[in-house]
Amino acid sequence: MIGFNQIPPNLRTPGVHIEFDSSLANAGSQNFKMLVLGQRLAAGTVAEGVPTLVTDKEQAAAAFGAGSMLAVMCAAMLAASNTVELWAIALDDNGAGTAAAGTITVSNAPTENGTYSLYIGGERIQVAVTSTDTTDNVATAIAAAITASVDCPVSAVVNGGTTNQVDLTAKHKGEYGNDIDLRSNYFGEGMPTGLTIAFGAMATGAGNPDIATAIIAMADEQYNWIAMPWGDTANLAALNTELDDRWGPMRQIDGRAFAAYQGTLAATGTFGNGLNNEHLSVIGTGDSPQPPYLWAAVNCAVAATSLIVDPARPLQTLSLIGILGPAVGDRWTRAERNTLLYDGIATFTVSASGEVLIERQVTTYQTNGAGQADASYLDINTPETLSRLRYEQRQMFGLRYPRHKLADDGANYSAGQPIITPKAAKGELLALFSDLIERGWVEGYDAYKATLIVERDIADRNRLNFTDQPNLVNQLRVVAGKSQFVV
Repeated sequence: MIGFNQIPPNLRTPGVHIEFDSSLANAGSQNFKMLVLGQRLAAGTVAEGVPTLVTDKEQAAAAFGAGSMLAVMCAAMLAASNTVELWAIALDDNGAGTAAAGTITVSNAPTENGTYSLYIGGERIQVAVTSTDTTDNVATAIAAAITASVDCPVSAVVNGGTTNQVDLTAKHKGEYGNDIDLRSNYFGEGMPTGLTIAFGAMATGAGNPDIATAIIAMADEQYNWIAMPWGDTANLAALNTELDDRWGPMRQIDGRAFAAYQGTLAATGTFGNGLNNEHLSVIGTGDSPQPPYLWAAVNCAVAATSLIVDPARPLQTLSLIGILGPAVGDRWTRAERNTLLYDGIATFTVSASGEVLIERQVTTYQTNGAGQADASYLDINTPETLSRLRYEQRQMFGLRYPRHKLADDGANYSAGQPIITPKAAKGELLALFSDLIERGWVEGYDAYKATLIVERDIADRNRLNFTDQPNLVNQLRVVAGKSQFVV
């Protein structure tokens, strides 16, 4: 006897009635989203704590303030990925915070006409100088050029007392400003003869915004990949707690977060060792001219673009579009990067052309609940693949069996009845696993079948339980060979 959804059994009036059932046709498609968090300027039209769909950099500039941390992050992510939906949540500066400050001092005037290339947070600012300029003239020109550069992360004024000095102030309050790099001629542009520039590093920034406002704004919306600009302990702890909760079986709206850390090799390793979460990946930037929040944004966008296509495929060699690596002499060696990979820090390499490439996108997960070393979630592909596998299982049950009855195996039910049994459910899970094998996400069908258990709950006869042991496909990361030559 066929079980209908809409056609009643008591029809006596003549007619041909055919209902449609999409349970076998609907494959279901996940709507993937990136989320970027960051600070806004007062000029922005969108208030803090409002999830906002971002489609172009001009919109981001209007929404969050031109040159704001968040607007610049949005622009960088859109440049790196135009295929993944991007959302943003802005936060206001911490009222109790302070903005980082630094200085540029023109020590000697130029003796020839030329162009001085200044880099602030990786943003190039070119200043025309002449052989007749005094140190005060050059300082005034530098301050004007910085002011004209909308995306520059600092504001600038000539010091009232020392007129050959330019005083810099980060556009936002917070610790992030201490990582704004100041340097000359990153690309070897050359310094006009006679011109000497000295920097007072950005410092004294304190008081990042509280990420709690953004977490509340996220509500129960799933964001698959999150760009995290702040690296302070309190905010990372709050984010990790939220990521763990989203991963759990009662919410199942999980996502991975990308952050970055700027510092020496030792400081970077120490920072990584202080973290332990399979949903957070932190890349060590080394002495890059660009701030960590830009690295986090671009890393998130580049990773998302690949993971949306295939969660099991490694990210190594993908280009971090628009990111500037450390100068040649400041780059970490292979041995040093290998050490960082044991400290929960993701690593990069720089090609001969200066392109920054992902080397290995590890998570910060390093030890289990007992404090023992645990590599089960070492690479980001593991939680990414598990997330997609769970989604496919949920979709299969939710779309194909939305209003079914549950019964034991063996009874002589009509083939048309909307009934699912443990045996039928097992068959569906095996068929899905075969499909996932074809996608290259899992392997080992026979072992999966042998260990798959599906049964009705003893206490609640309306509940179906199953346990499986999927063997996730691994990634080719190391090739080792031994050549025993003969002469």
